[in-house]
Amino acid sequence: MSLVETDKIEEKIQMVLRQTDYTYEIAREKLKENNYDEIKTIRSYFGIQEKSKPEIKSINQGIYKVLRQKLDSNMREYKERTDNKGIIS
Repeated sequence: MSLVETDKIEEKIQMVLRQTDYTYEIAREKLKENNYDEIKTIRSYFGIQEKSKPEIKSINQGIYKVLRQKLDSNMREYKERTDNKGIIS
């Protein structure tokens, strides 16, 4: 349970009202349902679901994920260096 100041609640309600077509009462109810998180309330209005990160199921999966990320970043850096050399020369 989180405590939210009353003046902050009013600001959050006004933000939800600007972004949606909710009435004041509905906006207040929806904010309460979403623990006074205005972003979550607006996302639920538009039907945007939060992305969940894929779960790593084994140690090998974690190792290969890190290797792929490192190789991808190295390839991007290499491409940038070679592209920049061709332009500058």
